[in-house]
Amino acid sequence: MRQWLPPYRANLVLHGEAFGDFIVASGDDLLISERFAQSFRDEGLTGLEGFHPVEVLRVRRRGRGSKPSSSPHYVLVRACFGRAAVDLAHSHLQGAQPSACEECRYTHFESIHGFTLEPGTWKGEDIFRPRGLQGVLTVSERFERFVTRHEFTHLRLTPSEKYVWDPHELQSRPGAQ
Repeated sequence: MRQWLPPYRANLVLHGEAFGDFIVASGDDLLISERFAQSFRDEGLTGLEGFHPVEVLRVRRRGRGSKPSSSPHYVLVRACFGRAAVDLAHSHLQGAQPSACEECRYTHFESIHGFTLEPGTWKGEDIFRPRGLQGVLTVSERFERFVTRHEFTHLRLTPSEKYVWDPHELQSRPGAQ
């Protein structure tokens, strides 16, 4: 993916009644509300990089309802690539092969039905992309409490041992384990 370069401008699509505090934009890019960004900084959480203001050019509404008169202000951030590594021996990655690269830990797999991190590799980031599952945002318990306490919207947090990614529905096929 190409990196999003300045000027940071976005068109938003509103689903439902209210704007979210957390938006997965594209690639590694995330948009967070200024309220989220300020609280994140104030509480000393770690793992987000950037914090660049985004100009919202246009808002379209999906579904019924009146068009919003304004949108919240957003900032562009990226979650860091952490040192934490997925523990292949104790995770449920169907079809996983040993990684050819010890640093990135990338491996091809067909589905995920829970994962765990290798002991001693996590350095305490509150939000990060672990080695071996770079596409999966992973958060600390402190981040989960932060989201709950501030009632931030548009986030669904799932414990890593219950996380499921199964695009081919392998788990539901006859004979699947």
